[in-house]
Amino acid sequence: MATVSNYALRIPPSLMEEVKDLAKQDDTSLDQLIVLAVAERVGALKARAYFVKRAARAVPGDFARVLAKAGSERPREGDELPEGWLEEVGESRG
Repeated sequence: MATVSNYALRIPPSLMEEVKDLAKQDDTSLDQLIVLAVAERVGALKARAYFVKRAARAVPGDFARVLAKAGSERPREGDELPEGWLEEVGESRG
């Protein structure tokens, strides 16, 4: 088994009750649930950092160039964009 570290974690009583309830519902230990929650958050933060770095390397014209090569084949049945989707995306970008 890998070496583990201990950390005294202070959790407000109301949150601790929620965590205990979730661990019981999930049929897992309190420690396991907390470790899993921390691991998920670490993964999310690492993924966000990756995408921020990746976006910084983006070249604005590349996307248009790739789309220009895509051709004009119609989407296969079920792959179409939902009605009004492009308008909604345009509105959300301001």
